[in-house]
Amino acid sequence: MTLALTDVRLTYPDGDRRLVALDAVNLRVTGGELVAVTGPSGSGKSSLLAVAGALTRPESGTVRIADTDVTALDQKGRDRLRRERIGFVFQQANLLASLTALDQLLLVAHLSGASRRSAEARARGLLDRVGLGGKADKRPHQLSGGERQRVGIVRALMGNPALLLVDEPTSALDHERGEAVVTLLRDITHEQPLATVMVTHDLQYLHLADRTVAMRDGRVCPPAEFSPRSPAAVRGH
Repeated sequence: MTLALTDVRLTYPDGDRRLVALDAVNLRVTGGELVAVTGPSGSGKSSLLAVAGALTRPESGTVRIADTDVTALDQKGRDRLRRERIGFVFQQANLLASLTALDQLLLVAHLSGASRRSAEARARGLLDRVGLGGKADKRPHQLSGGERQRVGIVRALMGNPALLLVDEPTSALDHERGEAVVTLLRDITHEQPLATVMVTHDLQYLHLADRTVAMRDGRVCPPAEFSPRSPAAVRGH
C-alpha cells in the first residue's frame, strides 16, 4: 500500500485573496514506513493530513491511496474510502467518557457493520497488543494520558486500515509516555504494514521515524534545508 501526493495545491479564501495552504506538494509514503512531518505553525501540515485523509479535495494535483485516485471520487466514495482504508489518530484521544476502552473500539466496528463476535475478538487482541488487555473495562477517567492515547491508536486500527494519519500524538504527554507512543506507532507501522504519516512538533522523537519531511509555507523542504537544529525546525518546536 502506498500513499502518493503529486503536485497537490490547496488554497483557502482569505478576505479578497486566496491563502496558499499547499503549494505543489509531492509526497510518497510506502507500506511499512513511518514518515514524520514537521514544520512551523501554518506551514501546511494539517492541510496535508486533510488532503491525504480524503477530508479535503485539492484544487489541483492527485492523491492516490494504493490504486485508488482519491481526487476522482465523489463524496460518497471518499466517505467509504475513509471508513475502509484510513485510520485517524488525533492530538487528543477524543474518547467518549461513558464508554469503556473495549466499547470505544466496538463502537467503530458497529458503525462499519462488523459482527459483535468478530469485532470483540479483534478489539481485545488490539488492547492486548498495546498492553491494555487488563483495562478493557476502564473508562477514560480511569486511564492515564498515555493509556488514553494508546486506546485512540488501536481504535484507529479497528477497521484494518492501510493508511494511518496521526496528528500531534505526543502534545499532551510527558517525554517518557510520548516516546512510548511514537515507538508503538513505529512498531505497528512495521508489523501491519501500514503507510503512516505523523505530524509532530516534538523534534525529540524524530529519530524514531523512518523518514522526516519538513514543511514551510505550504511546500515540502528539500532534505538539505532541514535538520533538528535548523532555524525552521526550532520555530516549529
